[in-house]
Amino acid sequence: MNIKNNKKSLMFKTMTTLIFYSAIILLLLYLFQIVFLNYYYEKHKINQVSNISSNLEKNIADLGVYFEKVSLENDVCIEYITDSGNILYNENIKGCILGNPNEKIFSLMDSMFSSDKQTIFYKITNPLYDTKTLLFGMRLENGNYVFINSQLESLDNTTIFIKNQLIYLILIVILLAIIISYFVSTSITKPIVEITKKAQKLGNGNFDVVFQSSNISEINELSETLNYAKNELIKTDDYRRDLMANVSHDLKTPLTLIKSYAEMVRDITYKDDTKRNEHLNVIINETDRLNNLVNDILMLSKLESNAEELKIEEYDLIEQIKEIISKFEILRLTENYNFILNSSDKFLVKADRNKISQVIYNLVNNAINYTGDDMTVYINVNKVKGGCKVEIVDTGKGIDEETIKHIWDRYYKTEKNHRRTKVGTGLGLSIVREILESHGFKYGVKSTIGKGTDFYFVIKSK
Repeated sequence: MNIKNNKKSLMFKTMTTLIFYSAIILLLLYLFQIVFLNYYYEKHKINQVSNISSNLEKNIADLGVYFEKVSLENDVCIEYITDSGNILYNENIKGCILGNPNEKIFSLMDSMFSSDKQTIFYKITNPLYDTKTLLFGMRLENGNYVFINSQLESLDNTTIFIKNQLIYLILIVILLAIIISYFVSTSITKPIVEITKKAQKLGNGNFDVVFQSSNISEINELSETLNYAKNELIKTDDYRRDLMANVSHDLKTPLTLIKSYAEMVRDITYKDDTKRNEHLNVIINETDRLNNLVNDILMLSKLESNAEELKIEEYDLIEQIKEIISKFEILRLTENYNFILNSSDKFLVKADRNKISQVIYNLVNNAINYTGDDMTVYINVNKVKGGCKVEIVDTGKGIDEETIKHIWDRYYKTEKNHRRTKVGTGLGLSIVREILESHGFKYGVKSTIGKGTDFYFVIKSK
């Protein structure tokens, strides 16, 4: 992937974004420093004169001192006169129109004298220098008048100077934007490119890659996520190999038996009714085992892909459990297994009857395979808040904490050396988890080493 030549690359987008925002800043700078410079300068001068006039009444007792002070500080000229034209104070600076009045100035001042206006404010042309100037007049409470004149300096030369500066500033800013965007985008894209290359290797089945962290938190999060995904893929690959080994074992043994007993019936016992029937029963039982294995694999696949919708109905849970226990009657009669149900006579619940039946069947079957020497499996049903808690308890050797963390994982087996179960296929707990999660039921397992294991779930009542 050639990022530098790609207009959609991070470097290109970073560069264009920085140049765009730099252009906006320069445009604003141009507007405020050149286009609106005279406007803001005039506003400043007007505010300056207004501030002087607003403090006149406060300093009426000592106007001479006040006039001298503000004249020097603000570069304005001030004239304080009576309504008859007698000058009480005059502070002139170079270019002041009050010191060199003409007919227009006299006319403006006379209009103040002859009117009822308390203040006048004009922006006029200074006849001496042909420049703009401000003239402010104010009638005081004592009947005298104050006129203030402030020159408006020409900013044309300043504007030209700023324009020349802006040209250099534009070139510098654009150059800096390109340089900064290059280093910023490089610092970001370099770890992204490395992650992309390693992700491609991971996609090709190379699990040795390690996604390194960087000084960018978002990229660190991405690296952590990809490392987690890699570890999960490794687990899944291990589980897949274990599944293939276990399923192959479960397929190979019955297939071998089926073939062997079929050949035996064909070649040896076909004339002996008793032996032939025994051998045929073995073939039928092993065929059933194969059928169960295939059905469980298909069921787990459907559950994980949400291919089937739940069919919620109301029914008696206790009756259902008794029906399931009856399916294991052969184990009670032939191998002395005990199934103890602790519950009330009836408990109405709402769930998918067939799928909950599969859950209970699988958990009981699991307990059968791992219970202790007393050959006892307990099924406890107790009322709890919002429903009832179903527990299937065995008296076996128990499960350690590390194994419990993974016991619900797909294809996980507590024993790496696979052994065939008495009844079932070894996929029962995965099916249980998928069914209970599709219902939204709480479930879990508690175990004590040397005492046994308690698988439980809480099913909602009506």
